[in-house]
Order: sequence, then C-alpha cells, then structure tokens
Amino acid sequence: MSGQSLLVPGRLSPTRSVPSSIPRPEYVGKDAPTPYTGPEVQDAETIERMRIAGRIAAQAMEEAAKHIAPGVTTDELDRVAHEFMCDHGAYPSTLGYRGFPKSLCASINEVICHGIPDSTVLRDGDIVNLDVTAFINGVHGDNNATYLCGDVDEESRLLVERTREALNRAIKAVKPGRRINIIGRVIESYAKRFGYGVVRDFTGHGINSSFHSGLIVPHYDSPHHDTLIQPGMTFTIEPMLTLGTYDYDLWEDGWTVVTKDRKRTAQFEHTLVVTETGAEILTLP
Repeated sequence: MSGQSLLVPGRLSPTRSVPSSIPRPEYVGKDAPTPYTGPEVQDAETIERMRIAGRIAAQAMEEAAKHIAPGVTTDELDRVAHEFMCDHGAYPSTLGYRGFPKSLCASINEVICHGIPDSTVLRDGDIVNLDVTAFINGVHGDNNATYLCGDVDEESRLLVERTREALNRAIKAVKPGRRINIIGRVIESYAKRFGYGVVRDFTGHGINSSFHSGLIVPHYDSPHHDTLIQPGMTFTIEPMLTLGTYDYDLWEDGWTVVTKDRKRTAQFEHTLVVTETGAEILTLP
C-alpha cells in the first residue's frame, strides 16, 4: 500500500453563500432536521423531481472531480461543486445539515466518510471520495464516488475498482418483493472474496423530500433489516469497503470518520428508485 503520511485537519475557509433565490431545506439553521413521517414509496411526480436533483448532483460531482490533481485543495473541489449547484438553482444539501460547514464531503485515503473540505492538499497517490447531494424542487439527489489522484498503487486501485463493482452488483440485486438486506448480503459476500472490511455503522438511507428518511440500507448481511422492497421506493446504496478493519475513530470535528487501523477505504453511491422489474439510477449525469 502507499506510504502516504496520515491525514491531519486543515484550515476551514469561510462559509460559502447561497443566493437567497434558491430555496433551502427545512433543516438549514436548525440543530437537526424534522423527522420524516411520509411514505418510502414516492409518486411519479416526486420521482421526476428527484431525477432532476440527482442529475444536478451527479453533474456537480463530475465537475469537481475534473479538478482532482496533486496540489489541489479539497476546499477548491468544494468551491467547484458549490458554484455548479447554485448556478443550476440547487442548494448543496450538506451545507448546514446538522451543522456541517461545507457543500460536499471530501474523504481521502483512510477517511471512511464525512471528510470536511479544507486547506488539505491532494498528493500524488491519494484516493479521494467526493460525496455530493443537491436539493431542488423540494427533493434531494445524493451520490458519491472515489477517484484516483495521480499515480495510485495497485492495492488502492483494486480497492476502488472493486468497491464500484460492489455497488453495481447491489443495484442489480434490487427487485420488488425482495427484502432490503439482499443488498448487504450481495455486497458483503463479494467483499469477503478479497478480504475487505465492510463498514457497518454508516449505511445507505431512504431519500426523497428528506435527506435521510429513516429507512436504513445496510451494506452487510443483516437479518434484522428486512423491509420489503416495493416499486416507487427511493433510497441510496453506498458501500464503504476497507483494506483492513471496519472499526473506526471519529475526529474531534465530530464528522470525519477514519479507519481505526488507518488503512485505506473506498466508497461509491447512487440514489435509486425501485421499478416494477429492478432499480433505476437517479444520479446519472
């Protein structure tokens, strides 16, 4: 594995502004969102609005990813995604969610998820996950992907490639009438072939007008999560695979989650809607 030194927190830039003409999610300016009490199955009109939100989120992530290179700060990636979403009339869902200070999550190397963009400079050989969510027309679209920065070692490249494949396999397993734990069963059985850890405490989730509806989508085989999959359900799948343990530590910022053994980790995510025969990806650029 790469001999990169471990990450340390950088400096935060001032909070970015969002034009007043762009509607905010209800949780902005509050300690926590109002609990979602609506259905997990969405109507056709809501799903169509989610296609728009998902497309903007995917395009914003794609635009930020174009700037990934040694010497670029994660704060610069945040700026690119922030401006793209605002230019397209969308609010960056993470900005102000439970106090999160930035418009995307940037998680490098040993960071499992929720890395805060700051003055940290990307290095040759890093892997970096960008997690971007857009809110527009009253709904959210959420996606993430792990990217290679410069010349990345083979072990890390394979981890990234196989994590993407784990997501693809999980999406193919989504069928009406199955239980939600089929998703984790498929991911964990695939990850075990390579000796990877599968993060348990951070999961996929229901998403619609709520950023996190309360529906939990585990990425490991969990008999306790047996919600019936139904057409019209909207949720994310976002497996986090590790080169070592799935246990983690939390930085003092209350957000940045790192592997306990500080080995590398990768993640990929799409927002989906269940169809009559499978699943449609809503976060395509």
